[in-house]
Amino acid sequence: MSNANRPAESAYRPYKLLIDGKLVDGAMTMDVINPATEAVLASCPRASEAQLDEAVAAAKAAFGVWADTSIADRRAKILQFADAIRDDAFPLAHLLTQEQGKPFPEAQMEISYSEAFIRQIALHDLPVEVIEDSDSRRVELHRKPLGVVGAIIPWNFPVLLMVAFKLPFALLAGNTLVIKPAPTTPLTTLRLGEMMADIFPAGVVNIITDQNDLGARLTAHPDVAKISFTGSTETGRRVMAGAAASIKRLTLELGGNDAAIVLPDVDPAVVAPAIFNGAFLNAGQVCIAIKRVYAHTEIYDALCNELACLADRAMVDDGLKQGTQIGPVQNKAQYEKLKSFIEDGRANGTVIAGGQVEDRLGYFIRPTIVRDIADGARLVDEEQFGPILPIIRFDDAEDALARANASDSGLGGSIWSNDRAKAHDLASRMESGTVWINKHLDFGPTIPFGGAKQSGLGVEFTEEGLHEFTQIRVINANNAALV
Repeated sequence: MSNANRPAESAYRPYKLLIDGKLVDGAMTMDVINPATEAVLASCPRASEAQLDEAVAAAKAAFGVWADTSIADRRAKILQFADAIRDDAFPLAHLLTQEQGKPFPEAQMEISYSEAFIRQIALHDLPVEVIEDSDSRRVELHRKPLGVVGAIIPWNFPVLLMVAFKLPFALLAGNTLVIKPAPTTPLTTLRLGEMMADIFPAGVVNIITDQNDLGARLTAHPDVAKISFTGSTETGRRVMAGAAASIKRLTLELGGNDAAIVLPDVDPAVVAPAIFNGAFLNAGQVCIAIKRVYAHTEIYDALCNELACLADRAMVDDGLKQGTQIGPVQNKAQYEKLKSFIEDGRANGTVIAGGQVEDRLGYFIRPTIVRDIADGARLVDEEQFGPILPIIRFDDAEDALARANASDSGLGGSIWSNDRAKAHDLASRMESGTVWINKHLDFGPTIPFGGAKQSGLGVEFTEEGLHEFTQIRVINANNAALV
């Protein structure tokens, strides 16, 4: 039976933690809510502190054998996992939509991207680098695994950010893993854990769940060598503090307040759809989504009107309903936070599209466009992480760049212009880890990804991302004879 014709599995089924190669019940249970209906989607295991300790102990015990396994054999296991994702892509995407809320085509894209990322990442190697080989000495650079890696996953892309950003890098390098998904989106991760139990040796990958009460213990655990965390900057600070006692290695991909600067030489009708998609993918719940638009006064009104029309036409509904473009916000806490951002937009600007929540069950917010707003408003200065977009007027590109750079965040940004030289000049001075020109959200496993300023530490993807999961060991040998 082809993937497309496979029946979707019921979300209400038993789920288990993965500890030391065994699928086990949690010490407690918790409900997972479907954000499109506010109904209980499934009951989920919830781990205790003791079970977290068991998972870390299992990963530590498995580390020696896994680290000594050849990289070719580790690669083969990782690719076997990619095959399993491919074979179950349809039911995985169906489950992901139900727990996360995103439209089913976006969930399918997340699953397919995850498989593709794994396959690309698995191509990397960790050869010994000979720095010098002279008559007097031979200097070699080796890259060794660190040990147990704690991977803390957010709720916006629970599959992609686990199996594409963290798992293949950690395992290929020879580390073992303890994975903690977000409490509002644990189900697809646990379903993947069932696959992992049949593929990886016991203890190599462990999955525990919580109600946001085990993160600090995992971060500070003395037997965890590295934390790879994706989430808010505020939580990232706590992760850093927890890791400080044992000087853990860290990769942090944190919040962004990505600015798009639109110069006057563009056609608003041409760029508006790309800007809209760059802002509202996954209901705006994307770390590198466009969070604020600086538009030149010459095209300001036209661009605002184009974006408002797109927002008014967007179909907001349950992600499983055909034709849905924007699903619900993922969880109630974020939903309530976004309602306060809408009120800030009303108080400090003019709402020209959206601005209201859907009068129905589910955490639905229509895509909202706010104009006549300026820096200093909360909606501009803070990351909203939802389907609300402020449009700020500017007269001078240098001023717009300075305002965009004034943020403490620096994850991504974009410049929109038909003057390539001008766009490149501005892009080279935008203080962000990634800057796009005439596009946004274009990333992949062959492009390094990391944040500037308070948007994170370290690099993800490419060989540089793999190296983040290793410890260098320099062997410096005397080539001269001992006499």
